[in-house]
This record gives sequence, C-alpha cells and structure tokens, in this order.
Amino acid sequence: MNLISITTDFGNLNGFTGTMKGVIYNINPHAQIVDITHEIPAQDVRSGSIALWRAIPYFPAGTVHIAVVDPGVGTSRRPIAAQLGDQFFVLPDNGLITPMLEDAESAGKPVTIVHLDKPEFWLPTVYTTFHGRDIFAPTGAHLSRGVPIQDLGTIITDPVRTPLPKPTKTGQGYNANIIVIDVFGNCSTNLPVSQVPDLNKTSLKIKGETIKGIVPSYGHRQPGDLVAVTDSEGFVEIAVVNGSAARAYNIQLDEPVEVRFHD
Repeated sequence: MNLISITTDFGNLNGFTGTMKGVIYNINPHAQIVDITHEIPAQDVRSGSIALWRAIPYFPAGTVHIAVVDPGVGTSRRPIAAQLGDQFFVLPDNGLITPMLEDAESAGKPVTIVHLDKPEFWLPTVYTTFHGRDIFAPTGAHLSRGVPIQDLGTIITDPVRTPLPKPTKTGQGYNANIIVIDVFGNCSTNLPVSQVPDLNKTSLKIKGETIKGIVPSYGHRQPGDLVAVTDSEGFVEIAVVNGSAARAYNIQLDEPVEVRFHD
C-alpha cells in the first residue's frame, strides 16, 4: 500500500506540493506518488471532488488519496480519513469526499471514516494555514505504511456532504448541467450517456444553440462545429471541433442543458 495520489488547488508556482512530498518520503521512503492535479480552481471544493471522483476508478486497490482543497483550513472543520471499499482518502471534512462516498454506499462497499484527532501522526508543529503539509501528508504516509485507519482517529458517521447536481427527468428527456470544463474548453454534463436511449435521436440545447445527435467523436464533424460526444468518463459532453466550446459560447459551470429524446 505504498501508492499515494495527491490532488490540490495549490498550482505549481510555489513549493507547496513538493514540500508535502518531502514529508511523505521522510515517513515512507518507499512511497510512490502520483499527482492527479494541482490546478483545481482556488477553494473550489466541488471541482476538486469531481476531479478526484473521475480518477479513482483507475487506481489499484490500497491507494491512499490525499486531497487538499481546503478553504476552511485552520477553522473548526475536521481533518478526516476514510476507507471506501478498497481505496483510502485523507482530506478535509468539507464535502470533498461526497461523490466517492455516495458511490461506495450505493455499491454496498465497506465504509470507515475517522476524525483525525491523534497528533502523534502529524508533524510536531502544525500551522493553521498549511494542514496539507502538517496533517494530511504525514497521515497519508502513515496510512500507506500500513497503520490501520482506526488508529489514526475517532470513528465518525456524519461527514459533511455536498452532493453534485443531478439531471432531472422531463417529459421529453432531461434537464442537465455542465459540471466539468476541461483545458480544451470541452464541457461535460452530469448526464450519463447510458441514460440516452438513442444517440442519433437526441438533441441538446445550450445558450440558445441546438445540437442534433450525439456523435462518436470530434472527428465526425467539421472544424468549428458545435457537437455533442461521449466524454472519457461516459457523460454527454458539448464541444467545438478543434476549438473551445466554453470560449466560443461563453459556457460556464452549472450552465443548463436541455436534452430531448425524439421518436
């Protein structure tokens, strides 16, 4: 259990994530560290939870995921660790864990969550503005070395939850929302393609534009066309071929998308 992932909103300008890695290696020299992303928008807990949620299925059993998007650092918000099925998480109790927790519960997987209230697993000095270095990194390193999660703190059953918006059923299809905008300006909705009965007999409306059909990939339309495709996690995505849908149509997170099914 030496594999550790790190997800933050720290960016790469300063040495914050590198310092966290130094803490981890001091405790577990055999750790293998994977950066999921450090480009979460500052203090954007929901975007952090989505990025982590979309990456988790591709990690092996026993991975320890340290996630720090923590606008409440130094306040009464709890630091927590969780075992959800065969994956482990170390993160602030601010809703960041919600989609992974919901998936584990709906699948009937074992769930254990602890309040990290045992300072012997932290750094000797804890600063109120950098729990990523002083609490989360050392705790994740101890967990990766095999310290049982129950030894790290007190078991809790009331973690903070911030559920992601769900598409709502209508008489003609769904009302969905944009929940991810990637670096290319592609805009993913919260509607799984599995809920679309016929890709060819579907239309989407966003920002006053109508898209007919969900095509297999970007190359099935011409450069500059506004298209709908299946994104890499199986959700309906809106894109501009060889361009940025977000920039071209000023699409923002939470933008409504009307999805209609046709006979």
